[in-house]
Amino acid sequence: MATGHGNGDARAYLVPSNRYGTIKYMETAIVAGGCFWCTEAVFRDVIGVDSVESGYIGGSVDNPTYKQVCGGSTGHAEAIKVHYDPHQISYAEILDVFMGTHDPTQLNRQGNDVGTQYRSAIFPLDDTQRAEAEAAIERSNAENDGRVVTTIEGPAKWYPAEDYHQEYWDGEGQRNPYCLAVIPPKLMKLRKSFQNRVKA
Repeated sequence: MATGHGNGDARAYLVPSNRYGTIKYMETAIVAGGCFWCTEAVFRDVIGVDSVESGYIGGSVDNPTYKQVCGGSTGHAEAIKVHYDPHQISYAEILDVFMGTHDPTQLNRQGNDVGTQYRSAIFPLDDTQRAEAEAAIERSNAENDGRVVTTIEGPAKWYPAEDYHQEYWDGEGQRNPYCLAVIPPKLMKLRKSFQNRVKA
């Protein structure tokens, strides 16, 4: 069981790493880059990532539903909360993978998914992460001719998505034509551009 601090969006937390009670130190990153099924699938394959949760953030309605968020009226983004081991991967590297596996130059959309709920955004959990987010956007702008539209937002409350959205690609996603069309190219890009960051 993770032990967090504050409102549950704490950057750092401790988690038992084995049955002998050894504790390991983990950190948290929250990013939004289009459909959360896609971004979750990518980060579950990244070295150092312990777990990924899909959810909603950055809106004005408490406890939004998937239907409400998809309607575009709540202001939330489909996002993922990444729990990772900073001894294996840094926050900067997490952000570089994020920026490199979606299109940060598309405003309020990713491919055929259109709306503010699919915006490209980073939600830093403290000032250090905010500075890293600014640096990551600068690096991405250098690679994308200054066309990056990724925003830095927050602080904002995190709402976990409904259970059936969690680990979606590993289950229902394998039978979903949308996922079959969109997710494999993202995973291929991860393996090509970040091969030293992919789990064996």
